[in-house]
Amino acid sequence: MERYLRSNQALWDLWARHHVASPMYDLEGFKAGRRAGREALDALEVRLVGDVAGRSLLHLQCHFGLDTLAWARRGAAVTGVDFSGDAIAAARALSEELHIPATFIQADVYDLPERLDGEFDIVFASHGVLCWLPDLDRWARVAARFLRPGGRFCLIEGHPFPLVFDDETPGRELRIAFPYFHADDPVRAERRGSYAVPDGQFDSVTYEWAHPLSDVIGAMLRAGLRITSFDEYPYVGWPMFPWMEARPDGTWRWPGDAPSPPLMYSLTAGK
Repeated sequence: MERYLRSNQALWDLWARHHVASPMYDLEGFKAGRRAGREALDALEVRLVGDVAGRSLLHLQCHFGLDTLAWARRGAAVTGVDFSGDAIAAARALSEELHIPATFIQADVYDLPERLDGEFDIVFASHGVLCWLPDLDRWARVAARFLRPGGRFCLIEGHPFPLVFDDETPGRELRIAFPYFHADDPVRAERRGSYAVPDGQFDSVTYEWAHPLSDVIGAMLRAGLRITSFDEYPYVGWPMFPWMEARPDGTWRWPGDAPSPPLMYSLTAGK
């Protein structure tokens, strides 16, 4: 297991160096105060988390910190965590350059209780974080550990149902290529570039784990959290399949008037 995690960590170091210059993240737009790519806070994130002014917020698996700093711009006292040293270095540099107060910690999320003290009003994670976790129960216990009584845990994630389909099949044929249920051994995938730099001239090898909805909800409950909301959506924040249609609100949806499967979900919980 350790070699899979270290491989993924090295990959995210590589991706971080490329993503800071990616048009998808639009770092210059973020610096200028414009809404920046997928990592800017979208309407669902703002509605789900609510008013953060004067509240403490812990952002798990924050990449290079655009969402984290966006919450800080809205008045939160933020702490971002990521296992990529290159990503955290970029986040700290951006925080200093823009004079946005933030704390960034390089740590595997599983090791965070050894690196951080205290509790937070809000624990937040979104968009593509769970697939990098071999042990969802342990992750949920970390989230619960840092959530103060009366606080809110907020998760927004791609729905695991459409993720079973091959996302490179030509046309609109849906072919099952990936597992829905969790297994100890990860799914190994090779690609050129990354999700944010699809034309990148570098190779990427990922090790990812599937987590069905029952595992996500069960992990929250077993960690002692009380689920307060669960919703599914017919849209997602990125082109999950190459033939999806972009909408003016920044979401991606099933083409035309075709019936849509669930593409994204959100969950909130407290303790």
